[in-house]
This record gives sequence, C-alpha cells and structure tokens, in this order.
Amino acid sequence: MTTAASTTSIRVEALGRSARQRDGLGCSSDKLGTDIEFERGGLTLYRKGVKQDGVSEVFTPASGRGALIGLSLSQGHSRRIFRGASSQAYGFASSSLYLRNFGDDYRAELNGPFDFLLLELSTAFLRETAVENGLRLGDGFIPFAGEDDPVLSNLMRAFAPTLERPQEASGLFVEQLSMAIGLHLLHAHGCAGAAPVTEKQPALARWQEQRAKDLMEARLSSDVSIAEIAEGCSLSRGYFIRAFRAATGLTPHRWLMQRRVEEARRMIEGSDYSLADIAVACGFSDQSHLTRHFTHILGVSPGRLRRLR
Repeated sequence: MTTAASTTSIRVEALGRSARQRDGLGCSSDKLGTDIEFERGGLTLYRKGVKQDGVSEVFTPASGRGALIGLSLSQGHSRRIFRGASSQAYGFASSSLYLRNFGDDYRAELNGPFDFLLLELSTAFLRETAVENGLRLGDGFIPFAGEDDPVLSNLMRAFAPTLERPQEASGLFVEQLSMAIGLHLLHAHGCAGAAPVTEKQPALARWQEQRAKDLMEARLSSDVSIAEIAEGCSLSRGYFIRAFRAATGLTPHRWLMQRRVEEARRMIEGSDYSLADIAVACGFSDQSHLTRHFTHILGVSPGRLRRLR
C-alpha cells in the first residue's frame, strides 16, 4: 500500500528529475540538437534547435531575470502558449520573432523542428539602458510571438557570427549591438510607452575623444568594454557611443578594429614575426580572424602583403 507521504515523495522526485532535464530557458535538454550558449556581462546569447518532428514543452517560472528575444532561423515551427486557463497557437516563418518577460510564468507546447537565435537581456542591463536614454523600463515589455519586426530581426541576425565563432567575439561589438536592441525594445515594445529621445547632437570634448582612444589603444591586444571607456570619459554608455560616432564617423568597435589592423600592418611590414603571432599581439583570436578583418579593411590579405614586401 502506498501512503500519502510516499506518494508525495515520488511526485517530488519526479519533478526534480524533470527540472534537471531542463535548461535555463525551460527546454528539454535531451531533445535539443543544437544547444549553444555565450554569456557576456548581463547578456546571454543562445542557439537552440531541434531537427526531428515532434512535440515538446517549455516551462520557466516567473523570475527577475529580464527579457528574452527569440528569432526564428527556419520556418514551419508552431507553438501553443498557455496563459492561465487559456492558450493561443502561433506560427513562425523564417525571421519571425517572439518576446517574453521572465517576470511572467511561461509555458508553451512546441510543435515541429525549430532553430532559434535567442538573446537574454538582464533586468540590470535593461534598467541601465533605460536610465541612460531618459526612458522608463516600467513593467517590462509587451510580449508577442510569431510577429515581424525588420529592425529587430536584422539586429538579432548580426549576432549569428558571435555564436559561430565565440573565440572572436568582441566585447565592444556585443555591448553596442545589445544596447541598440535594448533601446529599440524600449521604444517599440515597452509597457511604459517610452517617448522618443530628444537631445541635441551628442559631442565629445577633445580630452574625452583622446581619452577614449588612449583606453582602446592600451587594450589593442585584449578586450575592453564600453562601460569602462565611457566611465573613463565621465559619460553614460549610450551617450558615449553616439558622441564617439559623431566625432570620428565610426563606432568604438569599428575604430578599434581599424587600429588593430593598422598595427598588424605595421608589424607585417616592419618585422619577421609570424602572422599567427602578429594576430595574437594585435587582439585577434587567430590568424584566420586577422585575415578576415585585414582583407575587409585594406583589400589585401596579410599573406599577400608580406609577399609583396
């Protein structure tokens, strides 16, 4: 005979096993064919996919984690999202999106294969982005599923190479892109009804521009964050990015990549170091990483430049 206590114990044990089999987004880990994760500060990128047809369930309890954006990279997927006693089905084409707040319980029934690129923005990151731009985060965002937002889709797709080659990820690039996404969400999908930012043309004082460049020059061979540079210039991150671009015509990330390529060119033309050693010395993850950026910016590969020398 099974007692009430033993029945409760069995139920708790079963729930424990179920929880262990789910990842941080509530997916059944053993069913995922693609499962990639990249974390940087208050931002986490994911690539989640299932190739075989079938039905699975996602569940995450309410928490203070922030918000999650999902970009569908394939078509034919559908899901039924449950809200209390009601539910609604949504279909996803390629480039369709969904947005949900971690502050709400989330339960969905997933149907068919899928391939999603996902970005989790922490509450702290969203709050800081809102404050820097004179906006209110309010109660988060208005959730949606299976909808189109070309601006958000294109911004999200720009993250794909980061998950394909995480060793090459630039902190400046990840921060800049995430801030652009956060600002778009606040304006287009925020519950607080954010008003457009109205500020005069951002500008850097001469000392601020030089300070920013000095900080990046000092870190040519390593990573540096927008927050670190902006703090050194006594500016918010958002204002600094806009002001730096107004002053130089380049984003901080683009300026840094050009300086790294220039330094690599100087070393190729003036030393006998191997291309692999030069790549690492100039802040690239390896020789192929150097070659891609070098060729894109200068129109010639490092190997060809060395042969011409």
